[in-house]
Amino acid sequence: MSLEQYEAIGLWLGLGILYLFIVLAIRDVLKKSNAPKLGQFFVWLVLFLSPAVFIIKSVVPYFIE
Repeated sequence: MSLEQYEAIGLWLGLGILYLFIVLAIRDVLKKSNAPKLGQFFVWLVLFLSPAVFIIKSVVPYFIE
């Protein structure tokens, strides 16, 4: 394996672990704050759209070339 492959795997694993911690923290805050369901929906929507955009940004160039 080349250095670039290790860096790419490390980046994706690191971002995944960081994102997991963010999800757990937000879940805890939403549970403790008794936020309304509509507010919780928008929090989770924004939280899950952000990595989707990152993944799409990484995948689209392969289809364009």
